[in-house]
Amino acid sequence: MRRVFLHLCFSLAFFTAYSQGAKDAVKLKPTGISRPKLVVGVVVDQMRWDFLYRYYDRYSATGGFRRLLQQGYSCENTFIPYAPTVTACGHTCIYTGSVPAIHGIVGNNWWDNQLMRDVYCTEDKSVSTVGSTTTAGQMSPANLLTTSIADELKMATNFRSKVVGVAIKDRGGILPAGHSANAAYWYDSKVGKWISSSYYMKELPEWINRYNEKRLIDQYYAQGWSTLYPIDTYTQSTMDQKDYEGNPFGLESKGFPYDFKKFAGTNYSAVNITPFGTTMTLDVAKEALKAESMGADATTDFLAISLSSPDYIGHAFGPNSVEIEDTYLRLDKELGSFLDYLDQKVGKGAYLVFLSADHGVAHIPGFMKENKLPAGTVDDLAWKNDMNKMLAAEFGKDNLIASLMNYQIYLNHGFIDSAKLDENAIEERIIKYLEKRDGVSRAFKTASISSTTLNAHVKDMIANAYFPKRSGDVQIILDPNWIDSGAKGTTHGLWNPYDAHIPLIWYGWNIRPGKTNREIY
Repeated sequence: MRRVFLHLCFSLAFFTAYSQGAKDAVKLKPTGISRPKLVVGVVVDQMRWDFLYRYYDRYSATGGFRRLLQQGYSCENTFIPYAPTVTACGHTCIYTGSVPAIHGIVGNNWWDNQLMRDVYCTEDKSVSTVGSTTTAGQMSPANLLTTSIADELKMATNFRSKVVGVAIKDRGGILPAGHSANAAYWYDSKVGKWISSSYYMKELPEWINRYNEKRLIDQYYAQGWSTLYPIDTYTQSTMDQKDYEGNPFGLESKGFPYDFKKFAGTNYSAVNITPFGTTMTLDVAKEALKAESMGADATTDFLAISLSSPDYIGHAFGPNSVEIEDTYLRLDKELGSFLDYLDQKVGKGAYLVFLSADHGVAHIPGFMKENKLPAGTVDDLAWKNDMNKMLAAEFGKDNLIASLMNYQIYLNHGFIDSAKLDENAIEERIIKYLEKRDGVSRAFKTASISSTTLNAHVKDMIANAYFPKRSGDVQIILDPNWIDSGAKGTTHGLWNPYDAHIPLIWYGWNIRPGKTNREIY
């Protein structure tokens, strides 16, 4: 994946940090335009590569996915080269051409032993919310240690380029846009408004205030969510209303059609778990492009878009659900409309689009078991509590484990040092405990990755995400199709291809139609 994105940088005549050379990754055709007026990055949160073709026969001839595949260049075997495969890491790696071991974004959250608390990837207590009275805007790219493609573009044009990030999730808008972005906007689910941070601006621009004043969310809720086509034609999905699917809209919501009228004026987060979240995001992106005159002159601008709703929907209902199939059929139409908008506003052939994903997703274990396939779930919180009790009994001190996240165990180093305990012995005892748990394939010290008996590729993925100041002390690898989740829904995060195989398509300026089956990491 790093090599492909370096090719993008050379195409734009600037360089990214920490990348390696590309060869034959993207076929170019001459257009007479020395560089694109606008680059648009579209990251679909939680899009498995197979979704490109699983629903292909039902994608519209005027939609987005067929257009991208037929007129663009697809890198069919693009794999994430690190684990954990989660949102913050995925967006950061795409836009930096680097890995967590270098850029420092090792998860959506990580444990900080100096602060003795959980740290969120884009948290920044030194800035304030712009656009609402909540704390949802106390965010910035301060925890990102490297530059992004957008930063390099800004430097290459002496900061004349405009860079804007847009996503429902703050991390999906902030991390791609980088440090020097003109703005990043995200959705405050507590108040139903798009907001930003004082890191970027003192007050919201009028165009986004006008958008917020429309209160389109209530219109979405009044419309409800019905399938785009008759539900009995959704042959790529299991039956609706499976017990192992989540109930994000309440226990009384039993599948299609979903009635959202009860949420109007009271619940502003439910929209995230519907295709309307994508509609809303692309509408804001269009408004930003128009209001900021992006792509209007010879200086290349960058619009970084992350579509968060597929991730919320996928976690709740899983990749085999009617909800996900309908989400992608609707997303196809939305992308087609957005490409039409770019043709109109920027000019066909004058902009460059790439579409990718931050990670994939595992099947819901209940679905797997229903079809006699191996799978399972683990309760990592119960593990943490059990291990702390065990360690207290053996070492005489409580709470020796500070946290368990990103499939890693973080020790309470300060407490262990002050008590003069044997840290190595504590780690070995934790590993012995984990090795006896159902669903655990491996457990080993993260500082000893190189000497661990493990498949070389998997070992490299773990090493690529090891940043000592922010990584844990013991790494856990689960068996295939095992996840750390409850009885309903699913998740992602490990090395497996269902988490790591993602789409990567190039379209527009200087891109010759075609594809490569070469593996790209």
